[in-house]
Amino acid sequence: MCGRYSLATPAGVDLRSRFALGESVEIRRRFNVCPGDDVLAVTTSKQGEPRGDILRWGLVPFWAKDPATGYKMINARAETVAEKPAYRDALRTRRCLIVADGFYEWEKRPSHPPRRSKQPWHVTRTDGAPFAFAGLWAVWHGEGDEVLRTATIITTDANATLRDVHDRMPVMLPDQAAEEAWLDHATPAGVVHELLAPLPDTLTARRAVGPAVNDARHDEPDCLDDAAPDAADDPPSLF
Repeated sequence: MCGRYSLATPAGVDLRSRFALGESVEIRRRFNVCPGDDVLAVTTSKQGEPRGDILRWGLVPFWAKDPATGYKMINARAETVAEKPAYRDALRTRRCLIVADGFYEWEKRPSHPPRRSKQPWHVTRTDGAPFAFAGLWAVWHGEGDEVLRTATIITTDANATLRDVHDRMPVMLPDQAAEEAWLDHATPAGVVHELLAPLPDTLTARRAVGPAVNDARHDEPDCLDDAAPDAADDPPSLF
């Protein structure tokens, strides 16, 4: 799964031109993005033109009675996304990019003391560059003028680099060509499905980080601090 991620790339990196975000959306450094937060994204117009957007993380289908439904839909499984009613229409014409530079996953270590039973890892590209998760988006209309624009991040099987930590990982699109194909309404369904693959191991890096990220309310640079040496050096759990 993907339940937390980062977009801590320094302001000097031109994310606007890299992802065709335009000038209308605010870009903020984030160290601990959580479900329910606003996220930086690229959606498309009805004509298929990319545009920068701000979406709430946790997809709320148009037919949902309660926007709290979104907290149950932060992730969509690649294997069933074309079948689930909440996602299948969006898969055709409402695909999006969720801009990030890393995500967090917690390794369960039952043999350790309670305070160290879960080790957080920060997963990035090996080159440290920002990238995009493959996502889907939706628009929900509530009572009166209430409108929510929301998104989910698609997950797939973990690659070998992460498999000892968790069996799932978010779909990290490997390059700009894949991002463009994901957004393009004309991309054949078979190609869309092929894009929902784990990032190659050669492009994947992971680093043990300290406990600051464990607090979902904490969004500060120390979320990316290295783990204490004794924690990082422990052998990985096999479960």
